[in-house]
Amino acid sequence: MKKIRSVRKILSGTRTIEGAGVRLNRIFGHNHVPLFDPFLLLDDFHSSQPKDYLKGFPWHPHRGIETVTYVLEGEVDHGDSLGNKASTCNGEVQWTTAGSGIIHQEMPHGNHDNLLAGLQLWVNLPATDKMCSPRYQGITHRMIPVIHIATASTVKIIAGAFDDLRGPVDNPFIDPVYFDVALSAGMEFVFPTPVEHTFFVYVLKGSGYFGLPSSDFSCYNGINALPDTTTGLLSVPEGNAALFTRGELLSFAAGSTPVRFLLIGGRPFGEPVAWYGPIVMNTEEELKTAFEEFQVGTFIKHG
Repeated sequence: MKKIRSVRKILSGTRTIEGAGVRLNRIFGHNHVPLFDPFLLLDDFHSSQPKDYLKGFPWHPHRGIETVTYVLEGEVDHGDSLGNKASTCNGEVQWTTAGSGIIHQEMPHGNHDNLLAGLQLWVNLPATDKMCSPRYQGITHRMIPVIHIATASTVKIIAGAFDDLRGPVDNPFIDPVYFDVALSAGMEFVFPTPVEHTFFVYVLKGSGYFGLPSSDFSCYNGINALPDTTTGLLSVPEGNAALFTRGELLSFAAGSTPVRFLLIGGRPFGEPVAWYGPIVMNTEEELKTAFEEFQVGTFIKHG
């Protein structure tokens, strides 16, 4: 019988300010290494107040990671040292492999109602690929397959494969899964997973049931993890992430109302992490070298 993954931890995040003054909710980050390996950080930026986001993320460096921006409302203008320029709109994705070093900017704009909503995920790179050539992948909504699994229930495949369809993201490093899942009321969804991969969900809208608590289950805020009185399954509401134990299957269900969530997974590295600001390497010496190179103008190795 296949092992079903349980919920190991639930996080509701911390309000913070990044870039030139963007207000966002950091779901997990530096304090949670290596719990989410190979994932480093997840930020949720959501506001209808332009003062919360218009200053954006002006030109800044990255090395040793990938940055993934998924825009839900509004748009984000991208530019980088490779010469890429793009505007990412509703339902679209920027997947940037910083590798040996890239300098880029991301400048957000709200929609006609001034609403901006999206998420940024940082993905670590293994030591063997920290200094790979940088690359930008702009994923438009037309490139993303959508599978209808039931009435009003869909799976958008940004990365990974489901039902013989594969998402457009090309990533040889972590074999990623990045799905945007919408379940109608009462709908269930089961997904087979590689046993060793790390998986978590982030609830975008509504509340869903995401498995039984594990033996070492913990919660950032106990109010946010309410077990169903009949089944004991954990109800995870909007704006919370649930990290799973290892296993072969993930099982999800919507309650009496619909739920929409991101399902994200990837192969962990189990390597040391040296992280300061926008650069993530394996040793403090590598970090020091990166910042020294940025100061003297030798940071960019490709492009």
